[in-house]
Amino acid sequence: MSVQTEGTDTAGAPAVRKTRVPASGRGEDAVSRASAGRRPAAPYLLLLPALLATLILLGWPLVKNGMLSLQNLNPRQLIQHLTEWNGVDNYKEVLTGSDFWKVVERSVFFTAANVVLIMLLGTLTGLLLARLGKKMRLLLLLGLVLAWAMPVIAATTVYQWLFAQRFGVVNWALDRLGWHSMADHNWLATQFSTFSVITLLIVWQSIPFVAINLYAATTTIPRELYEAASLDGAGAWKSFTSVTLPFLRPFLYATTFLEVIWVFKAFPQVFALNEGGPDRLTETLPVYAYVEGVGNQHFGVGAAISFLTILVLLVITSYYLRMVLKQEEDEL
Repeated sequence: MSVQTEGTDTAGAPAVRKTRVPASGRGEDAVSRASAGRRPAAPYLLLLPALLATLILLGWPLVKNGMLSLQNLNPRQLIQHLTEWNGVDNYKEVLTGSDFWKVVERSVFFTAANVVLIMLLGTLTGLLLARLGKKMRLLLLLGLVLAWAMPVIAATTVYQWLFAQRFGVVNWALDRLGWHSMADHNWLATQFSTFSVITLLIVWQSIPFVAINLYAATTTIPRELYEAASLDGAGAWKSFTSVTLPFLRPFLYATTFLEVIWVFKAFPQVFALNEGGPDRLTETLPVYAYVEGVGNQHFGVGAAISFLTILVLLVITSYYLRMVLKQEEDEL
């Protein structure tokens, strides 16, 4: 773009000169491109400590576990400080055996049952928190936080006392209510009853996390939407499906994802309650890896099972994430 300006030449006559001026916006584009090329390094520097901690605390143990899974490591090799590499023999032994696949199936069904109960009861509790008055909400929140803050082993010990065969509170209460055959009932004698106690413990520990998250999510929903829905004649269920649920769906997806991981890797509740009994029928993959590795002192086999446990968890979570992303695409 050129602009004409007047001036005087050496003879005193007016002269016209053309001055080159950059077009509007081109200078700004050049500045923006230059600033984009010079992105600040501060965000990456702030992430660096977390990345280093992850590599040290998670990456290095994972590498060591992978190396152990490729070794024949038993008490003799451990005492004599011998390193015997056996390649993928540990993985072949685990994958060709029937016990591993039974434990995988058991772990998947156990995780699914717990997550369904946790999300259902946790969501109902979160919605209840949103409807309670201030005092009752504070009281319920206090109870949820106390249940959530209790250490896992302490909570497991309490449940052992509750369901003890001779002096358990549950058997005493059932006996007083008329079920006299339950006075000396052994809740840890069968696979189903043992899993029932473990499920009750895990669900009780997990409901506070889901309920508090969902209650916090409900506080972000504008009240005007409920007023508009009521003016349109929507009842309680219609308001929930058309207003509440769309807002809560992202929180439900994220919370379900976290609960799948938490329940699948649950070790203290299962092992401390009955050590995977009776007859190893309640062993999940983390307990199975510990029993085979540390209990039976087949450390290489235990490392291989733990590595396969991580792979199974990755498959489950990736399938869940793909399903969630597909649903979101369908909604769009």
